[in-house]
Amino acid sequence: MARNETIPFTVEALPKIVIEPSRGWFSLHLNELWQYRELLYFLAWRDIKVRYKQTVLGATWAILQPFFTMVVFTLFFGKLAKVPSEGVPYPVFSYAGLLPWTFFAQAMNQSSDSLVGNAYLITKVYFPRLAVPLSATLAPFVDFCIAFIVLIGMMFYYQIFPTGTLVWSPAFLLLAFATSLGAGLWLSALNVQYQDVRYTVPFLTQL
Repeated sequence: MARNETIPFTVEALPKIVIEPSRGWFSLHLNELWQYRELLYFLAWRDIKVRYKQTVLGATWAILQPFFTMVVFTLFFGKLAKVPSEGVPYPVFSYAGLLPWTFFAQAMNQSSDSLVGNAYLITKVYFPRLAVPLSATLAPFVDFCIAFIVLIGMMFYYQIFPTGTLVWSPAFLLLAFATSLGAGLWLSALNVQYQDVRYTVPFLTQL
């Protein structure tokens, strides 16, 4: 009968993976991001749950923030300043502009602070670092979808029906998503070196 022989285990026998910083424009390793797509999903879902955890109104804040800003814009710019809206009712005019801007501002703010906020995870295990700011950008997109329902209701109330230019909306939304992610990537790396960025970005977007 053959004897069971134990194979000696040594650290030298394990494969070694050397992690080096990326260089150049074509080293994003998007294939790794696809391999870790489940992690990307859980990071985005975690940000969504933490966003409204222990709040009374919950996801309703996604509607209230742009809605009350629309009310302020309508009163000051529509009623008092008489800013023209090209024949469109000013509530719809301002709310339609506030939706993509709110998405862009929130996505850029959260992605710029994502690396510092997840430093405990980044220093413990390896995964594509691009997943962190990308997941932070996906969370405000859920808020955008919820608040977009209110815009549809306002358009029906004021009897405004979309034209053929509606087909360009996904392209503009993709542009806002890519712009916020691009700016967030740059600012998140800068925020690791200079903590002042986390205080400057919200001020600049509000301004």
